[in-house]
Amino acid sequence: MTFILPPLPYPENALEPAISERTVHFHHDKHEAAYIDNTNKLIVGTRFENDDLETIVKHSEGSLFNNAAQAWNHIFYFNQFSAQKGMTPEGNILKDIKKNWGSFEQFKEDFVSIGASQFGSGWVWLIKNKKNDLEIIKTANAATPLTLDGCKPLLTFDVWEHAYYLDYQNRRDDALKALWNIIDWRVIEKRHD
Repeated sequence: MTFILPPLPYPENALEPAISERTVHFHHDKHEAAYIDNTNKLIVGTRFENDDLETIVKHSEGSLFNNAAQAWNHIFYFNQFSAQKGMTPEGNILKDIKKNWGSFEQFKEDFVSIGASQFGSGWVWLIKNKKNDLEIIKTANAATPLTLDGCKPLLTFDVWEHAYYLDYQNRRDDALKALWNIIDWRVIEKRHD
């Protein structure tokens, strides 16, 4: 199987000012594309040659895992945004957020705080755990909740410097706070249910 860089579901400038067109271009067209290209090269002649990306992530290790997981993480990340700004959660996802954090505002504060505290590179995630409860976790480098038993990822913010440095330099928490304005909560709701 050959993987291709999925097109963005919006123009590269659609996420401004939260994420600049320049950052989207480098992050999607260069970083994500490299992970996909490397995955394609690394699966040739292996037992993963005909597997889908999720299967590769769940069962590989080393360089193949790092590239496949980063490819998957980035596809998941870019597909949760919308050019339609200022959406808020509704329905079951909002109900579960309020059940776990008391309010949407408290959830956002906790999510940003956990993401900003990730030492080095990685990701911060909203997941549905094996008990079917929502939980915020962080992962280092390419690690992904796909490899955790019974875990379903719902939302992620990329805390690798390449995701925000052109726009925010070392202000990771400001970069994370800005992302709330471009989340497509319809996508998160579908992932949740």
